[in-house]
Amino acid sequence: MYYIGIDLGGTTIKGGIVTEDGKIIRSISTPTLPEREGSQIIKSMAQVAIDLIKEEGLDFNSIHSIGIGSPGLIDSKNKIIVSSSNINFDNINVEKEMKKYINLPIYLENDANCATIAEFVCGSMKGYENGIMITIGTGIGGGVILDNKLAKGTYLGESELGHTIVDYTGGEYCNCGQKGCLEVFSSASSIIKYAKQLLEQDNNSKILELSDSIDDINAKNVFDAYDLGDSIAIKVIERFNTYLAIGIVNFVNIFRPAIICIGGGASARGEKLTKPIEEIAKKMIYGNEFNTKIVPAILGNDAGIIGAAMISKV
Repeated sequence: MYYIGIDLGGTTIKGGIVTEDGKIIRSISTPTLPEREGSQIIKSMAQVAIDLIKEEGLDFNSIHSIGIGSPGLIDSKNKIIVSSSNINFDNINVEKEMKKYINLPIYLENDANCATIAEFVCGSMKGYENGIMITIGTGIGGGVILDNKLAKGTYLGESELGHTIVDYTGGEYCNCGQKGCLEVFSSASSIIKYAKQLLEQDNNSKILELSDSIDDINAKNVFDAYDLGDSIAIKVIERFNTYLAIGIVNFVNIFRPAIICIGGGASARGEKLTKPIEEIAKKMIYGNEFNTKIVPAILGNDAGIIGAAMISKV
């Protein structure tokens, strides 16, 4: 059997046909055009699935299911996108709308949960029964796997790891309206913001040499300057490492997972990303030892499609 994964983003709808072992054999994309009615966006997702099946020359009976990963607040049990920033969804029943165009089983999950599923089923967390993924981008997302199942709460909004409060007295307010959230300190956008604040006081930094201007700084510039021993970059990344370690220690103390996977652009740094965080976490852990492995994600941009396709497996 084959699986179809749809990765819905604010700019692009990406779809792929995925094998049992998580390999994408064909993929296509189409613009989201998020200003459209939600029903029209879902029609486009259905068309992506139909086009994939036809282009690959498959029979509809050879498709196990269609999985959809969407940003926003997701009621996965009832297949409803409750709300999604930047996309025109408001309590829309995805399964009902999809089945107007294609009669296959439909699964729906939050996009961060889909990335978690991908890494768990066929990525860096494969072979473990319990694991956590932390996705680092503009904000921080994530997902939790317990006993081979995606952990779900009694009500919506589970696994919002980025909104774990790690320092209520420090930092700035988060976009969620709360103060002290992990993503205020350890998201890619927080790296950029803090670097710019420090550069306003002292612009003698390799960060600026690695970027076109202060307005064009990205997180990679800061990490690269850190590797070169730049004092401002060291201050920024040490703050990033410390608060991410605090968040991880909290997750480990609660769940005791065998493995934690870190995704996002920074994951390309490999052990240069994970080792400093692990060393800090070891000093904070409750109990005897810090036995949780911290590893980078390995599936990159394919995780959204693969994870959506594999929703039915967890």
